[in-house]
Amino acid sequence: MSGDASELACRLAREAEAVCRHYLSNGKREGRYWLVGDVHNSPGRSMFVRLHDSPKGPAGKWTDAATFEHGDLLDVIRESLGLRDFREVAREARRFLNLPRAEPQPALKSVRPPASRGSQEAARRLFAISQPIEGSVVEAYLRHRGIVRVYHGGSLRFHPRCYYRPDEHLPTETWPAMIACVTDIDGRITGVHRTWLDPDGFDRIRLGKAPIDTPRRAMGDLLGNAVRFGTVDDDVLVAGEGIETMLSLRCVLPTLPMAAALSANHLAAMLLSPSLRRLYIARDADAAGDTVQITLAQRAGAAGVEAIALSPRLGDFNEDLHVFGLDALRATLRIQLAPEDVDRFLLPATALG
Repeated sequence: MSGDASELACRLAREAEAVCRHYLSNGKREGRYWLVGDVHNSPGRSMFVRLHDSPKGPAGKWTDAATFEHGDLLDVIRESLGLRDFREVAREARRFLNLPRAEPQPALKSVRPPASRGSQEAARRLFAISQPIEGSVVEAYLRHRGIVRVYHGGSLRFHPRCYYRPDEHLPTETWPAMIACVTDIDGRITGVHRTWLDPDGFDRIRLGKAPIDTPRRAMGDLLGNAVRFGTVDDDVLVAGEGIETMLSLRCVLPTLPMAAALSANHLAAMLLSPSLRRLYIARDADAAGDTVQITLAQRAGAAGVEAIALSPRLGDFNEDLHVFGLDALRATLRIQLAPEDVDRFLLPATALG
């Protein structure tokens, strides 16, 4: 790259978001990235532009995950406008850099008092302002985890710029996140669980979660409560730890109510509905899973609820689904469910395609 081109690219990178808003207007900002269909400004989400310098690369660099093309903001100007001669690209870049920037509008004061950090009210507000997961990075994340059909019943949402603060001494960051509502046995939202996701895509190390120290956090009132999928007051329930674990089971048991307690300790303390008659405990294959199964089965038995353990072949049911597939997961559950629940809830093999 010539010195002139390098200087222009650096100046454009310092205003990366303004460049994207102008030349890639069919996209939108999500966290530290601008997402759009491609460098020609098509609608979509496969191309991402870094808006700030990061360990993964400098601001202004972009990659198209569908075509593996990459480049800088000069390439964006050239391709979005269909220019071919570098002199035309440079002229357009200078024209843009000389444009006056709109003054930021003062934020309107909120009519509601701010909610306390980590409170139930803060959790409810976060869930309320989040978006449906369809077409978002949440849906892509779950698909990479093997969960192609997401039977979440409205318990999951997507936030494109969810706040994340590493600790009290570091500035707040924003990342796209899967937002799950935590409810009590009456269906009232008492908290939320956040899974921050990597807008760069899925990898085998982080499994699609953002490159931060704690990509999963919950807030609100969690003890005794859970992320629930399906009817709250049914007579049969499957309870487990992780959201992905329960969504994996829902792939073959889409009408069976389920609850993700989010941790082994919270699963052991989860409150049981008075209408419950049979509880399936979807345990993880580890020492904590053994302890939870015993504790929760004892509590269920004391309440007159039949408790049946569901055991995965590998570490958990999401791992089973990802490694062995839907048919194998269905076969594993068929021999562990009560016969009447096989007929009532288990998706027929013909419906798995």
